[in-house]
Amino acid sequence: MTPTTFSKYTVPVLKKDQPDDTYKFQPLPAPTGEYPYHLSLEKIIPEVTSQRTVFHMLGDTGSIGNPAFQHLVASEMAKQYEAGKENRPQFLFHLGDVVYTFGEANRYHTQFFEPYQKYPGPIFAIAGNHDSDVNPNAAPYKSLDAFKTVFCDTERRAVSFGGEAERTSMIQPNIYWTLKAPLANIIGLHSNVPKYGVITPNQRNWFKEELITAAAERPEKALILALHHAPYTADINHGSSVPMIEFLEGVFEETGIRPDIVFSGHVHNYQRFNKHYADGKIIPYIVAGAGGYDELHPVAFTNDQRFTTDSNLLGGITMESYCDNKHGFLKIAIEKDNKGLNLTGEYYTIPHDKNPDSNTGATLADRFTLSIN
Repeated sequence: MTPTTFSKYTVPVLKKDQPDDTYKFQPLPAPTGEYPYHLSLEKIIPEVTSQRTVFHMLGDTGSIGNPAFQHLVASEMAKQYEAGKENRPQFLFHLGDVVYTFGEANRYHTQFFEPYQKYPGPIFAIAGNHDSDVNPNAAPYKSLDAFKTVFCDTERRAVSFGGEAERTSMIQPNIYWTLKAPLANIIGLHSNVPKYGVITPNQRNWFKEELITAAAERPEKALILALHHAPYTADINHGSSVPMIEFLEGVFEETGIRPDIVFSGHVHNYQRFNKHYADGKIIPYIVAGAGGYDELHPVAFTNDQRFTTDSNLLGGITMESYCDNKHGFLKIAIEKDNKGLNLTGEYYTIPHDKNPDSNTGATLADRFTLSIN
């Protein structure tokens, strides 16, 4: 019997026989800004309003094989700036793996500055495992040297290895940090190099404080969490991350605070899960890692013996939607009305053809709404 006669998983899975690669952990660079590592969106976009926050989100955009996909995704996002002032995105929040396979400076021109040279808005980012990794065969450099130059500068200026790109560096204050937008606090974690992620004790303490600080601004602001390694996924390449699940749930239990929604990359597809907690709260966990890297990660078939769902860590989670055969990106809109905040997510795809057509437009593949009261 062939695998295609079986259905695909509709719940997250764990990959059996996971190797321990925590030896790949890399020390974090020093912060470039002051604790608690906040950056106000108004400092970058002075004209941003308090009635609507709209932004793009995606991860895993770098490409070393067929760069056409990352160029098309970037182009389609840029087109949405022309779709009307009211719904125009204000910025892009990148979920990590800007470049492959290692975070070398000479990768940024072709994998970041060139594809995004026509993207009109500012780009913020958290680092992925590939951005953080160090090529042992290259001239010596430290983890995240190039990422820090591009995204964690002390002032906005031209990047020496950006070619002739007009995009200047970003001034994020640290590798893990919080973007303070008018209608949202977006907490960005750094989960390092190992396949399933590692969070340092110092970052854990910071994260607890950030949750408490952000929760005090509810319900005027949504509490959004972004990390590279996906806690929950049903793909065949990674499977769910036990370290990230245990980290998040441990902090949520200690603080008594949970975010409104969690975004991640690392897995090269789109998946949307809902996690149902015992107190009735439902939190969406979104994987959006099909931003341009050539290889996509299919969702596993239920007869694939390499995976299991037999774990208490995976209870109460259902897959609401997925797309594992096309590249794409998210557009998130947060709007205020007299009842509170409404968050709307739209996932757009482009066809994953061998030779993608630059005239192919983006297609709406999934839409979800979340009321934040």
